[in-house]
Amino acid sequence: MNRRVLSFALFLSCFAFCPLRAQQFQQEFGNPRKAFVETVATPNHADSRYVLGQQATLHIVAREGGQPLHDTMLRYKVGPEMLLPERYDSVAFVDGVAVVNMGTMKQPGFLACQYEFRAADGKTYKDLVKLAFAPERIETFTPMPRDFEQFWQKALKEARKQELEPQYFDVPEATNDQFITKLVRLRVGKNKWIQGYLTMPKQLSASKAFRDDSSSNSLQRGAGAPVVLCPPGAGSQHIYPSDYFPHRGCIYLKIEIHDNDQRLEGDAYEVVRKQSDGYMSRGLESRDTYYYKDVYVGCARAVDFLCSLPEWDGRNVIVTGGSQGGALTIVTAALNEKVTLCAPFYPALCDLTGFLHERAGGWPKFFSGSYRDGHTTVPNDVAVATLQYFDVVNFARLLKVPTFMSWGYSDDTCSPTSVWAAWNAINAEKQCDITPTSGHWRFASSWDKCWAWLKEHMVH
Repeated sequence: MNRRVLSFALFLSCFAFCPLRAQQFQQEFGNPRKAFVETVATPNHADSRYVLGQQATLHIVAREGGQPLHDTMLRYKVGPEMLLPERYDSVAFVDGVAVVNMGTMKQPGFLACQYEFRAADGKTYKDLVKLAFAPERIETFTPMPRDFEQFWQKALKEARKQELEPQYFDVPEATNDQFITKLVRLRVGKNKWIQGYLTMPKQLSASKAFRDDSSSNSLQRGAGAPVVLCPPGAGSQHIYPSDYFPHRGCIYLKIEIHDNDQRLEGDAYEVVRKQSDGYMSRGLESRDTYYYKDVYVGCARAVDFLCSLPEWDGRNVIVTGGSQGGALTIVTAALNEKVTLCAPFYPALCDLTGFLHERAGGWPKFFSGSYRDGHTTVPNDVAVATLQYFDVVNFARLLKVPTFMSWGYSDDTCSPTSVWAAWNAINAEKQCDITPTSGHWRFASSWDKCWAWLKEHMVH
């Protein structure tokens, strides 16, 4: 071998024996522990709550790289929530603080401030802040029909004539030495099916459908665990199993409401999913044809299914969910007498006629004229006649079980005005967790408070 070839071979051998990490690029800069531009909006009432006629002021503090903004213009607009004016006003930051005088309200509700500013980094920063004015006095605009309870009792009675006919499918990716998960398809009405992921601690697996070759444990009569139903948020996307409640010794069913086959993926699922588009206003011309009729009753029947499991403890039935799932939580607890605890988060479908009265209504914002999900093709009077049977406020009036509810003020999907209307209608034992700065989401602390409350109220 000549010297040139030998040198090249040695060169290659050096790379062959280099550790893999030596061939990977490394960042020269540490990861920042803070955002370069930091903002905090603070109202002059720490709890963001005012009495009618009180003046509200918002102090917006902004720092860029730790330096207070100065002379940077803040654009903002203030008005009743979801009914903000088109025109922006402006004010300059002075030593890192911009002050917005939001004014007051003469009627119970929420005043909103939407603001934005462009920092030196060229990016635009924005946020939405809402302040409450006498929220405990907010009342719904939706009346309760005289035959409301009879209508729903009849609907549930008819659905219960139909056998649930559960179909079980293995979910190996969510089954391990601790938990067993099955995809379950249920017939919850004459022409209505739903699907859901049912997860339980493995040692509870007493029923034939849940036993597998590695499970030798079965329940003794009288043993069991609480059951938890979680209805879904809006839309028709995939749902996924969760081990949050099973880790705490519960049997958990997360459902979807459209019978979209959860085993499909990619384009195949997209074809099925699109068939559910626009369901929020489908059949709105009549209380008997409205899409949510079968959904409401279907959720109640899902509770019947959970209570038919031999693994149930026979005592505790919990319903919890957020947004549309929060609405369906209240509905299910009002309809099904087996439910013992109700825990909705920022429920949708509350005070549905609010926009007709120049006040923010609940999702899907019917009659707002500005939100696709709330578009209707029937006359307003026809829609109103139907929706009074589906407004969650009327179900809140019927609640008899202890209820924990959590929501925020900066939510522009499910308006806090509409949520307060539902909260004020509840006459059962209730506890709230209000986090003014949260939007259409929840802090981990709210989950912790909810679970502590559930444990305290369970029957042991």
